[in-house]
This record gives sequence, structure tokens and C-alpha cells, in this order.
Amino acid sequence: MGYRNLAQCVADLERAGHLVRLDEPVDARLEAAEIHRRVQASGGPAILFTRVRDNRFTMVSNLFGTLERGRFLFRDRLEAVRRAIELKIDPMAALKRPFRYLGAARTAWSMRPKRVRSAPILRGNCRVRDLPYLQSWPMDGGPFVTLPQVYTESPSKPGWSGSNLGMYRIQLQGNDYLPDTEIGLHYQLHRGIGVHHREALLRNEPLRVAVWVGGTPAMTLSAVMPLPEGLSELTFAGALAGHRIPMVDSGAGLPVYAEADFAIVGTVMPGQTKPEGPFGDHLGYYSLTHPFPVMRVDKVLHRPDAIWPFTVVGRPPQEDTTFGQLIHELTGPIIPTV
Repeated sequence: MGYRNLAQCVADLERAGHLVRLDEPVDARLEAAEIHRRVQASGGPAILFTRVRDNRFTMVSNLFGTLERGRFLFRDRLEAVRRAIELKIDPMAALKRPFRYLGAARTAWSMRPKRVRSAPILRGNCRVRDLPYLQSWPMDGGPFVTLPQVYTESPSKPGWSGSNLGMYRIQLQGNDYLPDTEIGLHYQLHRGIGVHHREALLRNEPLRVAVWVGGTPAMTLSAVMPLPEGLSELTFAGALAGHRIPMVDSGAGLPVYAEADFAIVGTVMPGQTKPEGPFGDHLGYYSLTHPFPVMRVDKVLHRPDAIWPFTVVGRPPQEDTTFGQLIHELTGPIIPTV
């Protein structure tokens, strides 16, 4: 379904019996993650945590916990996306089977991000410490953002066409990070954001970074999608969501996703690293503490009805296993041929 934001998604899942509310107080440190693990392991529903101890925001987890639910989230859009990519591979297919591609023009239009002047994400400001401090495992180095959408633009080619949207874990607190001022980014220099970072280093320039949390599930899935070179995550998200992705000026040097629930905007300075980790990782072991880029936080924005989505990684199978199954179902027959 073409959700505009996360609140629409949560309401739809609840109506369909794919989500339950947990109204008892829950601690974001360890307790929420353990509840998630038990529900996910049993093939249970998404969980809306309405009372997070010492925090004013609600949290939701297990959105992609089963392949059935993943299919449900994109039930109206999967075939349209497949057809649009078929046309990219073979434009003559529209002449051979015109009725199959009647909606292709609309899908193509939805792939163009659009700039808006006002947005829900600009209506609230807070500090890093006001965010839900989710800690998944006892030896984690601090709280982490586990479903981030990390946005950067090419320093040599600014703008959406040269942008990258990826899912790279974010450490919000702990180690040597200055409270409310610095957060840790975990990525490699050969990955999408790393390419932009390397460009910035060669130019001796800071790299502007925006971390978005929430919004339509199409944005979350696009951030982990193995897309071919030249296909922007923002354009793919538009096709998957069925509408143009709205972007708004953050006032801090980068646009932000207008329908995100949260946005952290800041700067990675040339050559600056700090210890990041440990973190209970995908294979069931802790990744140890190592130096990684540190981001200086300029702004933390949130929408009025903000919901903090999270997942928990660890020894497979976890929710990210279903992520992989869904990605293969979406792109398996398509991406290798593009």
C-alpha cells in the first residue's frame, strides 16, 4: 500500500491484525529488544510500544518480521514496480504488450523526488538525549539506531541524482562521544556513503549527513536495497511507495525527507574518528570497538506524532533475515539484468 508516513502504516497493520499495542511501561534499554526477539521468533505481529519509560515517544518494531507482512506492506505496488523496471530493461515491451504497461507513466512520475516548502518533520526539535535510547544487548557500547536511513550527497555533484541512502548503524551515546553533540557512524569507505566521504576527504571538506528514522516503509526498504549503479534509492522508494518522495530544506545544509518521523542533521569532519561499538551483530557475535567517523550534530528534528521504528539483530534468523527474503522477492528476477 502507498503509505505516506509511518503512522498510516501502523494504523493499517493494526486494522489488519498485523500489529498489537503494548500499553505497559517498557524500558528501551534491553527490555524492548527482548520482547521483540520473543515475538519475532514466534512469527508474531508488529509491536507498538505506547509507554516507553523516561521517554515521550512511542516505538514500533517487527514491521518486517514475516514475509507475509512484508508482502502486505507493499501489496499494491510490487507489480507496478516490476513493470516499470521491465520497461527500463526493454522499452519496446510497451509496444508489444501495451495493456500491461498502462500504469507505467504514473509509476515513472512517482520516481521523481519533489521539493516542498513545509513539512511535518520541521515542526518539532529535540536533543539527542530525548530520542529513545534503544540498547539491544548487554555489552553494546550504548544505544543505537537500528533502522536508520543515512542520506548523503556527492560533494562533487550535489543533488538528489548523485545522492546515497543507506542503512549504516548509528551509535547515539557512549564511549567518547560528547553528549547531544556527537554520534557515531559505522560504515566502510567502499560503500555508498563511504564514496562520498572519500570525495570529501580529497577535497578537504566536511561531509554533510542526514539520518532519517521512520516514514513510509518504502524508504526503509530502499535504504537496504541492492540497487544497480545509476538508480537512486529515492527514486526507487517513490516507485515502491506510489508517490513522489517529498524533500524539504532542513536549514542545515542538506534537504531532509519531509515525512520522516525523526531527522538528525550534522557534519562529518575530515579525518575525525572516535571509538564505536561494541555492537551485538548479525552473526550472533559482538563486533568490537573500532575507530569510525564521528558526526557533529547540528539539528534533531521530529514530527509531532513521531514513532521510533527499530529492529534487533543477532544470531539468525532475525527480522533482517526476512528483509533479505523480501528483497529477493522484490528484485531477484530484475536487478541482476539491469
